[in-house]
Amino acid sequence: MNLYMTTGTYDYMKKLRDKYPNENMVMMQGENTTLVIHETEGKTVFQTPRRYEVVDGTGEFKEKGYFVLNNIPVTEEGRPIFEHRFKNRAGAIENEPGYIAFRVLRPRDSDTYVVLTEWESPIFFEKWKESQAFSQAHSKSAEGTAEKRPNIFSGSSYVTTYTAKPADE
Repeated sequence: MNLYMTTGTYDYMKKLRDKYPNENMVMMQGENTTLVIHETEGKTVFQTPRRYEVVDGTGEFKEKGYFVLNNIPVTEEGRPIFEHRFKNRAGAIENEPGYIAFRVLRPRDSDTYVVLTEWESPIFFEKWKESQAFSQAHSKSAEGTAEKRPNIFSGSSYVTTYTAKPADE
């Protein structure tokens, strides 16, 4: 499965999405831009997308909630380790209240993976971050003895957030 992202003004992104009603596209609003994701087995209709391959994922995006994109730069050597951690995750997020969907996205044109989640609202995401399940999911990377673990990150991670535009707007 492939996932593509593109950004632009709300009006332009809405026209683009409306032009392809049979494609699996989700539109969301950021602070200063509109982001559209396109999930497909084939090629995208976007002219200049950010391109990803879905490594792992559950749920279906609903375009009704709060989207969190955790952008994580990973070294070329660290990619197998990073992906292994997600492929062997506990899967606890799926049982959290307010959870809608989750994708781990392997970049095709950069070093920055994206962990994309959709929640019913920001409150549910904040509760997930404070949960024991979150602590357990994120402590696995720090588990182990005092042995030296390779640094697989090529830069600092950062989070971007978006909300679904209400249907009546």
